Amino acid sequence: MHNYKELKIWKKSMDLVENIFQLIANFPDSEKYGLIYQIKRSAISVPSNIAEGAGRNSNKDFSRFLSISKGSLNELNTQLIISYRLNFIDSKVLDQLDDTINEIHKMIYKFNQSLDFK
Repeated sequence: MHNYKELKIWKKSMDLVENIFQLIANFPDSEKYGLIYQIKRSAISVPSNIAEGAGRNSNKDFSRFLSISKGSLNELNTQLIISYRLNFIDSKVLDQLDDTINEIHKMIYKFNQSLDFK
């Protein structure tokens, strides 16, 4: 078992959640139950799955939850692209978030490679 609160991937994904929540505060109210909900859900899923996986009894289980986190990052990135295409965010914001998402992806990949599956 790992202490998820000490993991850089968890801390970085928690920072991403904060940034996302600040961003969507400016979205139109009409998206409250649509895109806003989906963005919140996928952003929250990333650190939540890291935390859940860290509490599992095997690294194989942890690896599966890390994979789910990467899927949630892809989902979040898609929703941000949709937000850009709908003119809810500008290209600079999208690029910054895309960089952060890619960085977390790489961090999760490297961390997952370091897990011992014996």
